[in-house]
Amino acid sequence: MDNVLIIGAGAAGSVTAQKCAMNRDVFKKIHLASRRIASCEAVAKRCKTPIDISQVDADDVSATVKLIKKVKPDLLINMALPYQDLPIMDACLEAGVHYMDTANYEPRDEAKFTYKWQWPYHKKYKDAGIMAVLGCGFDPGQSNIYCAYAQEFLLDEIETIDIIDCNAGSHGKSFATNFNPEINLREVTQRGKYWKDGKWIEIDPLTISCMIDYPEVGPVKSYLIYHEEEESLVKHIKGLKQIRFWMTFSDNYIKHLDVLQSVGMTRIDPVMYKGNPVIPMEFLKELLPAPSSLGKGYTGKTSIGCIVRGKKGGKNKIYLIYNVCDHTHCYKETGAQAVSYTTGVPPVVGAMMMFKGHWQGKGVFNVEQLPSKPFMDEIGKQGLPWHVKEIKTADQADLFKVRT
Repeated sequence: MDNVLIIGAGAAGSVTAQKCAMNRDVFKKIHLASRRIASCEAVAKRCKTPIDISQVDADDVSATVKLIKKVKPDLLINMALPYQDLPIMDACLEAGVHYMDTANYEPRDEAKFTYKWQWPYHKKYKDAGIMAVLGCGFDPGQSNIYCAYAQEFLLDEIETIDIIDCNAGSHGKSFATNFNPEINLREVTQRGKYWKDGKWIEIDPLTISCMIDYPEVGPVKSYLIYHEEEESLVKHIKGLKQIRFWMTFSDNYIKHLDVLQSVGMTRIDPVMYKGNPVIPMEFLKELLPAPSSLGKGYTGKTSIGCIVRGKKGGKNKIYLIYNVCDHTHCYKETGAQAVSYTTGVPPVVGAMMMFKGHWQGKGVFNVEQLPSKPFMDEIGKQGLPWHVKEIKTADQADLFKVRT
């Protein structure tokens, strides 16, 4: 296996293509496709070694199948929008090619984050003798693998997981989203949710917050939101009693979000304007800066990780597993800011795992079901080094005070 097809030439897709092109010992053939050929041309110019490019509408299964049959890849990495997961999975199934993505499927007309549409593909993929790897970005993705690593090497049993995600960077814009605005704003404005004692508990959006001390950043106000890896980790981490996801948002971001929501600009249902249906969220996306345009001049760091609490040898232990990424360094290497970089690098390493035979299987898998150590051994070499430290409750006192 040495031939990869990447669909999606946005900010994160650009990072994935560039990093594949830096590893030609693994990726002998690289093909990038997108709805806009100009986006592929721009990415190809940034790649250190030549890649092939094509135009494709990933919503069109037959067109994607035609491209797959032309390129004959061993693996298709889906870096397109989550709306397109199912048609791309259908195309891979028809063409008999392995599949990988970084985020779960979402219907366009409903802000719904769940694997209920993708997990049922397991039998179809198994019967076809091919593998689908879901959620191989950072969160979901590397965060899941941190938890799997903790389960295998750090703790005998895991009781609670807090996934913590901080972007302490500054892009100098009055308001912008660090990845696709539609996905970002849908994620933030939906009802929050966490899992405890065998059941899901919903909360109003952004109503629970606390200060979390992020490595190399410091204390930052963080909000409890729902994120898709919670659903799969609940299924695959044995003995888990609680899982929560926390993300930072600046006061400026919250202020803009409140205004946009209050005037209806985050709606995902169509409204009539001069006799034409317009979806406010899609219109807003066109007004906001493209995530791929934010890299230049972006300063600061991202700090993302998992606080995993459980027992080892009968003793209570808490571990923090994390990565810190610098926006300026990411831009220097790939022309992307750190949020795009942290999303775009893990699928490259995931593809390496498949190509080298570390990740094998038939059917549909979340990354925490696959061997964690080979991935952890490689990811630092590709630009996302990780660290583990044992902490005490007092080190994250505000977080552990939150009784959910």
